[in-house]
Amino acid sequence: MEQTKYLLDESQLPRRWYNVAADLPSAPAPVLHPGTGQPVGPDDLAPLFPMELILQEVSTEPEIAIPEEVLEIYRLWRPTPLYRARRLERAAGTRSRIFYKYEGVSPPGSHKPNTAVAQAFYNKREGRTRLATETGAGQWGSALAFACKLIGLECKVYMVRISYEQKPNRRSLIQAWGATIVPSPSEETQSGRAILEQRPDSPGSLGIAISEAVEDAAGRDDTAYSLGSVLNHVLLHQTVIGQEALAQMELAGAFPDVVVGCVGGGSNFAGLAFPFLREKIAGREIDVLACEPEACPTLTRGVFAYDFGDTSKLTPLVPMHTLGHDFVPEPIHAGGLRYHGAAPLVSQLLREGLIRAEAYLQTDVFASAVLFAETEGIIPAPEASHAIHGALKAAREADEAGEERTILFNLSGHGHFDMAAYDNYFAGKLEDVALDEEEIERALRAIEGLPTPA
Repeated sequence: MEQTKYLLDESQLPRRWYNVAADLPSAPAPVLHPGTGQPVGPDDLAPLFPMELILQEVSTEPEIAIPEEVLEIYRLWRPTPLYRARRLERAAGTRSRIFYKYEGVSPPGSHKPNTAVAQAFYNKREGRTRLATETGAGQWGSALAFACKLIGLECKVYMVRISYEQKPNRRSLIQAWGATIVPSPSEETQSGRAILEQRPDSPGSLGIAISEAVEDAAGRDDTAYSLGSVLNHVLLHQTVIGQEALAQMELAGAFPDVVVGCVGGGSNFAGLAFPFLREKIAGREIDVLACEPEACPTLTRGVFAYDFGDTSKLTPLVPMHTLGHDFVPEPIHAGGLRYHGAAPLVSQLLREGLIRAEAYLQTDVFASAVLFAETEGIIPAPEASHAIHGALKAAREADEAGEERTILFNLSGHGHFDMAAYDNYFAGKLEDVALDEEEIERALRAIEGLPTPA
């Protein structure tokens, strides 16, 4: 009998997060204070984050223990299953083996609660009673609303306006867990009002929503800022995914030649890839592929530079691949991938040649998503569908080379709240966005004069 899924017992849930910063060939560039140009210290970040998360952000320890209180909540859905995509393999006519780690079994339907629960826990322990955050497609906003409800915190979510309008069911889910949600840009912050004054019909962006959430948190003593991607501690919390996958691939009697994940900020990609990159850095041959949209090609066409993480320049300067902090991507349906920058750790791994990146058009991505749904039965989120497309492309390339590869990708969430996007695809209404070089050059003018990473 051919085995389809590989499961771990709750007792096999990883008890430590893996910190890839400990194994990098070179030390990461520091985050800088925008006023002084000097490296940011713990005191600079204390108004926004609890000290435990700040220490995790700068840690070079290879592993960090997961608190038992966090593990207790993880057990609601973790460990998550690993699947062998046998039906997809047959439909694609490939000789390669394709596996996927499915994070859509969490209550909010994505990988995001892995860090939402941890962040809510540390904030509650340090006395905060309210969290403010941004969300693109709504996966992060719903994850933080879920975590805050279980741990006992208030939650305020600034949701990118185009996604707020495209995904009404996702915002209802956020409200069902007791959070307050507004479309961004909003009239509730100075940052939002400034954007609306310039462009009343702004579709919003993650950079704008971050500005609003940071301003909200900075203005209230009871509130901390919480984010779902980009920063080191967020990526750290996601590594339970890859650690489980390592054990499950061993159960399957296989090891991946190719590891694939989609990238917006980088959290789900890091969650799967970082534990495998530890193996690669130690000498094992693995092709690690980051997949992004052509409409927001941060890794493939952006530059590595110091830039602000938000549009209104309220955050520290972060060394990352960026398209410029005032870049507003076209309103593609993969709202979680519409971010102008990539995580510093992911950016550094790309610079050092440990990973590679590709960008895809959304109609091609949806074609792969539909093939996956037709064969594996799961409706994938538009973001995760980029990883499906990347995995199928890797399989085709292996076939053309006369090779048989083992390919593993992260199916980071389901698409149950994205059916309007599928409706548009089936109706032929999805438009491919070919981002021209002139727009990238315009957006990158925003970082002129900022410090340059060494």
